[in-house]
Amino acid sequence: MIRPSWIKAKAPVGAEYNELKSLVESARLHTVCQSACCPNIGECWRARTATFMILGGTCTRDCRFCAVPSCWNDSGPLRSLPVDDDEPRRVAEAVRLLDLKHAVITSVTRDDLPDGGAHIFAETIRLIHEMLPGCAVEVLIPDFQGRCESLCSVIEANPEILNHNIETVPRCYPALRPQAVYSRSIELLRQAKEIESGVRTKSGIMVGVGEDWSELVQAMADLRSVGCDILTIGQYLAPSNHHHPIERYYTPDEFEQLKKAGLEMGFSHVESGPLVRSSYHAAEQTTPKQ
Repeated sequence: MIRPSWIKAKAPVGAEYNELKSLVESARLHTVCQSACCPNIGECWRARTATFMILGGTCTRDCRFCAVPSCWNDSGPLRSLPVDDDEPRRVAEAVRLLDLKHAVITSVTRDDLPDGGAHIFAETIRLIHEMLPGCAVEVLIPDFQGRCESLCSVIEANPEILNHNIETVPRCYPALRPQAVYSRSIELLRQAKEIESGVRTKSGIMVGVGEDWSELVQAMADLRSVGCDILTIGQYLAPSNHHHPIERYYTPDEFEQLKKAGLEMGFSHVESGPLVRSSYHAAEQTTPKQ
């Protein structure tokens, strides 16, 4: 399938990009920008923003759309992976050195851990707030296999935004997210509001994986039904020929239609566009629009 003209990202070059790359490498950190082959890495890193990926660089699931390395086989995760207890400190120190106003923290999925790695998320949030007061922290969390106590521990650390992506419509889950459950993800976002009504919740959907328009609109409505505040919608771009194929490209006009539909549903912010990813323009989403 020929890539359309509107799918064009800026090359990752420049002094700011190289400086941030050096900082990440010297601190032995992972970023989803690199691991997931994000098309916006050049733009974001030149602006000195990055999404740090904690809990290592290997995932215990095998989502068919994702470029992050996996240790999954048909019987489950191949091995238990180590946890770096010093990682939260190094992430917080990197955020401090960058003097960020908005830090985004995500992770691989760690089904091999009793709490799914929630304690590392919580400690990272606390240390960022401690080292750089005033920096907003957004966390993009896995589903923790539905463990409410794991979700509680993350929320109790007071992130400014709690993000959990549903990624696609229910019908496409078996093909794209075989170890995930759509209803479990929706329930996590509902529970987040139940635990702390003031927490701002966020989710993301990728398009072009085989869904139809009505399914997409219904997924958006499902998110609003559990109080989700912020929505990101972007075009799926297959990381390689071995990943799930791109079924079709949405046009810029269609992304605008989806943004309009989302705002009419009541989302406080909808970031919708061909190259939009979960943390794209994340700092602009921290404060609710008046």
